[in-house]
Amino acid sequence: MELNQLEFFTAVAETGSFTKAANHMYVSHSTASRAVSALEEELGVRLIERGNRVVALTEAGERLLPKAKEILRLADEIETEMRAIL
Repeated sequence: MELNQLEFFTAVAETGSFTKAANHMYVSHSTASRAVSALEEELGVRLIERGNRVVALTEAGERLLPKAKEILRLADEIETEMRAIL
């Protein structure tokens, strides 16, 4: 599991769209989709139900979202603290 996969997953969950998430992160739709798909494959569970222009979190996605946000928050905190040491 990589931080960027969690970032893409969180962005898709928050925007409700792969396209909006990709635009927000300045990448292509396919990059965002591949990152989330790789995360799903690694975890062995579907996180997002994909429909015609609509995405919805699965039960697993709902459970992962707050944990993913916390992991990303902690990663930012670590980076900030380490930069302050310099």
